[in-house]
Amino acid sequence: MIKFLDIYKQDKKLHLSILNNFKKIFKKGDFILGDDVTNFESNFSKFCNSKFSIGCANGTDALTIALKSLNLKKNSEVIIPAMTYCSTAFSVINANLKPVLVDTEFMKSTISIQHLKKKINNKTKVIMPVHLYGSVMNINEIKKIIRGKDIFIIDDCAQAHGAKDDSGNKVGSLADISTFSFYPGKNLGAYGDAGVITTNFKKFYTIIKKLRNLGSEVKFKHDLIGMNSRLDSLQAIILNHKLKQLSKFNSKRRKIASEYDNKIVNKKIEKLRYSKFSVYHQYVLVVKRRNEFIKHLKKAKIQYGFHYPFAIHQLDAFKEYFKSEKFPNSEMLAKYGISIPIDPNLSKNEINYIISKLNSF
Repeated sequence: MIKFLDIYKQDKKLHLSILNNFKKIFKKGDFILGDDVTNFESNFSKFCNSKFSIGCANGTDALTIALKSLNLKKNSEVIIPAMTYCSTAFSVINANLKPVLVDTEFMKSTISIQHLKKKINNKTKVIMPVHLYGSVMNINEIKKIIRGKDIFIIDDCAQAHGAKDDSGNKVGSLADISTFSFYPGKNLGAYGDAGVITTNFKKFYTIIKKLRNLGSEVKFKHDLIGMNSRLDSLQAIILNHKLKQLSKFNSKRRKIASEYDNKIVNKKIEKLRYSKFSVYHQYVLVVKRRNEFIKHLKKAKIQYGFHYPFAIHQLDAFKEYFKSEKFPNSEMLAKYGISIPIDPNLSKNEINYIISKLNSF
């Protein structure tokens, strides 16, 4: 069986070092927002070329806190892509704001600039692009569109750790505020839930730092109504170790993607177009005969995934929000999209096997 992602195999060489650091924490008792968290925040800022990083409990909270830090009026509009994980939309609602959907570009995973322009109005206060599957949205294009308008950009970077835009600028330093998830299956994954928020603006940093810690920076002094969303020291230790090998693994993902791009040749299988410096969190194919294709993969013992089987407006939780709205490109990805393994530890033989089985479908 070729696994979709083998985290144990990926991190095996790090386990002893991680456990040794854990022992020090057990003695010290420094479990919440300790030195290891500060150390990781500093390291992640350097990695993203961002001035500030603020650790939090998970990627969903990162988005919610980022939105809350703007102190917007209730029901201000936040534009998000129709194809993304549910957390992007939930964060908008949990921040007492109104989500507005925009379709993705045809055969791409990122929001359509053409459709985005049509949805901007005087209620629009945030545009929240998602660098889905590790493919990077052109933030500069969005900045041009909103120049002179009172609109913020918060980019959801949960699948784009280490990615760059087409000009070579690192994700995490492109928008007003950027958010990351460190869910275990991410390119940079913790061993549980964890997240981080990055920004180049001191005013946002100061507010976000308090919001993630019950509105407090100094114990028992609560300036804001905040959330209990802190990154713990154990996860910070894991992330500090794994951050050192992230660029190497991202490079391996790119090489595998290049093999797939060049060698998967089958008229029944279409390939998405990714950005120039994507980190290929997922490699997604579009297959019209998807059910047959799934049987073919199962027979070949190749694991697969769906990212995602429903667009936002198709989820039961949002049916009252987006009545009768249609987003054909996102719906097409939901209906026909399927993710194949792009584990950085796939061997040459495994990659060639996957390609041969896809070509024989």
